[in-house]
Amino acid sequence: MNEILKLIRPHHWVKNLFLLIPIFFAGNIFNQYSIWQTLSGVVAFCFVSSVVYVINDLKDCEVDKLHPRKRERPIASGKVQPNVAVLITFLLLIIAIFFSYSLPYEFLWILGIYLLINILYSFGLKNIPILDMIILSFGFILRVLAGGVLSDVLISEWLIIMIFLLSLFLAIAKRREDILIFNKSGMVSRSSTSNYNLQFINSSLTLISGVIIVSYLMYTLSADVNARIHFDYLYTTSVFVVMGIMRYLQITLVDNGGGSPIKILYKDRFIQITLLAWILTFFYIIYFLNDV
Repeated sequence: MNEILKLIRPHHWVKNLFLLIPIFFAGNIFNQYSIWQTLSGVVAFCFVSSVVYVINDLKDCEVDKLHPRKRERPIASGKVQPNVAVLITFLLLIIAIFFSYSLPYEFLWILGIYLLINILYSFGLKNIPILDMIILSFGFILRVLAGGVLSDVLISEWLIIMIFLLSLFLAIAKRREDILIFNKSGMVSRSSTSNYNLQFINSSLTLISGVIIVSYLMYTLSADVNARIHFDYLYTTSVFVVMGIMRYLQITLVDNGGGSPIKILYKDRFIQITLLAWILTFFYIIYFLNDV
């Protein structure tokens, strides 16, 4: 059972909490119908994302055996047989359909697009440099769009831009680990790795991190945003964004540890406190100052 859990990666399900972003910022988190519908979508996305992980592991089994970390994955290590993994894939799909059958058809379309794009990613698109990182970022945009459909919230261009930039930043940091492994062992985990080097990745991280901070400041200073939230000092929340970005850069560039955003989220106290402070600040602004 432990190996099956490793295979479907439930610790990665935290990514699907992005579906809650629209309902949170719309001030509808206490709307019982909307929140339960959104949570059903989160569960459906969790199981579909696990389907993607299993398919990816089946496809990359032989390559993963040569990777210093990925060779411990259940299929690559031989602890879960391929035929069992295929059966698990179908079971996960059935569960996802069960949780999503009563949800809006627009959500089903988004879920289907997410699954299709990730299958294409596993079967070749991940080997195309730059596009591989863009696809990973697009997956988070689809999550937010799905959350907007489920909570009947119109997604602003600001939210899409910020989610895209942040997820791209994390994807670039993740690619840096592949470069470090390649430089150390000569092992290529994916063909796109040969089209990157540390100078390009480090420059891209610097570029995107700067764009994220500037974009966030523009968002907080936007007249439309301030009028909607009814708070003139939203720019003060940028301190959490700057702190979070700088800490992640430190982990990535100094400690060479940016390969797993999920592990960083679960283990790094600085990131946890900064993120929690940012969420609680917005919660107070939206749900108390605005008397939602």
